[in-house]
Amino acid sequence: MITFSLVTAVYDVERYLEEFIDSLEAQTYPHERIQVVAVDDGSTDGSLARLRRWAAEGSFEVVVLAKENGGQASARNLGLDHASGDWVTFTDPDDRLDERYFATMAAFLEQHPDTDVAAAAFWMLNDATSELSNTHPLRARFNDGDTLRDLSVFGDYFFGSAHAGFFRRSRLDELGLRFDTRIRPNFEDGHFTALYLLDLPQPRVGFVRSAHYLYRKRDDGSSTMQKSLRDPRRYTDALRYGHLDALQRAAASGGVPRWLAGLIVYELSWYLSLHDARDGRTAAKGEVAEEFHRILAQIVALLPDDVIDGFAWRQLKPHNRALLLHGYDDQPWHATEAVIDKVDRDRKLMRLSYLYTGAAPSERLLVGGAEVRPRYAKIRDHVSHDQVRVHERLLWVPTNVSARLQLEGRDVQILPEPRRRTHPTVRPLQLQRMLEPTPSPVLPGPERAATPAEARLLEAARGRKARKYADAWVLIDRIHDADDSAEHLFHHLRANHPDINAWFVLEQGTADWERLRRSHKDRLVAFGSEEWKLLMLNAKHLVSSHPDTAVSRPPTLAFAAPGWRTTFLQHGVIKDDLSGWLNRRPLDVFVTSTPAEHESIVGDHTGYTYTSLEAVMTGLPRFDRLLAVGRETAQRDLVLVAPTWRFWLIPPQATEHQRREGVEAGFLDSEFVRRWTDFLSSPELAAACRRHGLRIGFLPHPNLQQALPLLSLPDHVEALRFEGTDVRRLVARSALLVTDYSSMAFNAAYIDRPVLYYQFDAERVLSGDHVGDRGYFDYERDGFGPVVVSPEQAVAAAVAQLDAGVDPAPEYAARNAATFPVRDGGCCERVTQAILASARPVTDAVTPIHG
Repeated sequence: MITFSLVTAVYDVERYLEEFIDSLEAQTYPHERIQVVAVDDGSTDGSLARLRRWAAEGSFEVVVLAKENGGQASARNLGLDHASGDWVTFTDPDDRLDERYFATMAAFLEQHPDTDVAAAAFWMLNDATSELSNTHPLRARFNDGDTLRDLSVFGDYFFGSAHAGFFRRSRLDELGLRFDTRIRPNFEDGHFTALYLLDLPQPRVGFVRSAHYLYRKRDDGSSTMQKSLRDPRRYTDALRYGHLDALQRAAASGGVPRWLAGLIVYELSWYLSLHDARDGRTAAKGEVAEEFHRILAQIVALLPDDVIDGFAWRQLKPHNRALLLHGYDDQPWHATEAVIDKVDRDRKLMRLSYLYTGAAPSERLLVGGAEVRPRYAKIRDHVSHDQVRVHERLLWVPTNVSARLQLEGRDVQILPEPRRRTHPTVRPLQLQRMLEPTPSPVLPGPERAATPAEARLLEAARGRKARKYADAWVLIDRIHDADDSAEHLFHHLRANHPDINAWFVLEQGTADWERLRRSHKDRLVAFGSEEWKLLMLNAKHLVSSHPDTAVSRPPTLAFAAPGWRTTFLQHGVIKDDLSGWLNRRPLDVFVTSTPAEHESIVGDHTGYTYTSLEAVMTGLPRFDRLLAVGRETAQRDLVLVAPTWRFWLIPPQATEHQRREGVEAGFLDSEFVRRWTDFLSSPELAAACRRHGLRIGFLPHPNLQQALPLLSLPDHVEALRFEGTDVRRLVARSALLVTDYSSMAFNAAYIDRPVLYYQFDAERVLSGDHVGDRGYFDYERDGFGPVVVSPEQAVAAAVAQLDAGVDPAPEYAARNAATFPVRDGGCCERVTQAILASARPVTDAVTPIHG
């Protein structure tokens, strides 16, 4: 007698099959009562051969089937036709099973014979380290141990994962239920499970905590789920044939049960949060996005509002909850409460936030009993999959007087933090957390308790080092290199403001460390050292050109509340929409350089949370040195080729430091390498350079510097590095700067050097697949030189500019002047004054409305 049939759809997972098979061979449940049906879905690796060898040598009944590639659903359906067990499960072949997986499941089903579906507990398997963690977002379903839940009673519970579920084969046969092959690349599991449970008056799901399913998160992002964000069908077919179909069937048969609504909201929460986390890098653009929103409107119309409003299984940010509740209504809506989402103690201000859809509501602000107009306020647009349906009003008001806000003539409640949602079923651990005092999210405290050694460090910071580092300004560019705006501001402070307690931080042993040690040894502190920790614990200002977490919220200082104010000097002029990244940074001063850039940050209906309170148009500190070098450099003997990096070619940045190690597989065969190598190897370009006595220098972005030794560059091209190089002098010597999307073009424009944009992959980069999304800057309209897309155009345009001379054409010279109306060498001083002002109380945050 076969109790369990394991159906698995196999496609190109040879490297994982050994672990999968080993975990099955190790099962303590009698192997003769387990049937394995493995369907190879047209694999191109050795998966099929390994399965056949297992069938011949293993201890199970293994049925191996092979078919042309048609997707996971079609493979599972074929396997299901050959399943003979009482219960069927659909384990994925890149995952593993705990050795007692089937034994514990069998014991539960014997104890609870009225179970309709049994669900195993997910344990997350780290692909890189093989470490296991109980961190799945839905792990709380198993808090009460092995439990059978009647979903008609426990409507907040739901289940939709076929790979960790056990289904009665008799019911599958009775329903004629199979996976819908139209639902790709995801949610075929959820749809299948929903239809299985849908017409049961009391669907009983066993949540079996003792059965551990080891769910692998692939390190290389190659799983179907991980790749699905770039698949347009995720935003059309999966929603239409999966989510919407399940809801429509439920509505037609008597109404949408709460457990199904909860499952759909859970799935939609991933669509929304992953869009936010990836800064819009999804396939839902243009026509795909329009179809996505059309289908989503039909879905939310079938969802009960109270299920959306009360959803608490994972974080659903307020603007995303508002999108599902009100974003598709015909009538405008506004929140009936405003939240204090930020407090600036030094400025004596607090920021109020409220959401609305449609037209903005009439707003009346009373401070100290008088009607006023906020000076620092804006409307932020929340973009979700290429459309704006929710807006957020942000306004700074004083903290030392009473404040009252009215919308459409009615008072709104002002809350100290967003309303917290909790599950209907309160669990002991959750209750304990609810009763414990929690720090206010607007006044961040330590992220964890201090160890004894860290406690001693805190004492030392308050004691012997307090005077040395009192009110310190900590300046840092990247952790491992300098020579950017923070270093140039540091030199300015030491020369012109010796009363400011300025220190520069850098990784010890680097080339820039050795250079700076010669001139500022007594003011140089090694990043990560104990002295650096003491400095940071006393710091008044953290001033950096790179606000990455390793700099702005170092993990090694998580035991201490951040007492410093953060100034973002910028690495370059922003032209793309980086709001998804920068809004997550705690910035008190945000340096901008051009009128258009400044407006893109503080203006209404942008994605940024920053107002003219934080953003100041001062110019980058490094521009002062750039201007001086540009004026003194007469020699123009260089064609500087400086492309930026690509998100998909470089590994993620490490949290503890700012380095990106190595390159992704396939880098040398990428279009990026081919196109730039072909350009640098052009005989016509080389001949033009010889004709005009010019050299070619190749300076890829700092994130690509580690790839330089891998490249085969022509002999006449010099590979250039940022480390130990005065990049301003390279720009100043340029007869032509050739780039793609790099903000180095702004450097060239600042000192009137010619620019050429070579953008062979513009569609991918500018559609949000790189960093951020398309911003205010249009290269054709606003750029500082011609834009070309083909290699022939790039070479021809470069040769034409070299033959025309070393100055920009009049059209581009005029753009340079309009972009930078002030070029006076005063950027460092303006930034200094802005930082000083940021720590003083603001007295003009509101202006009275007279009459």
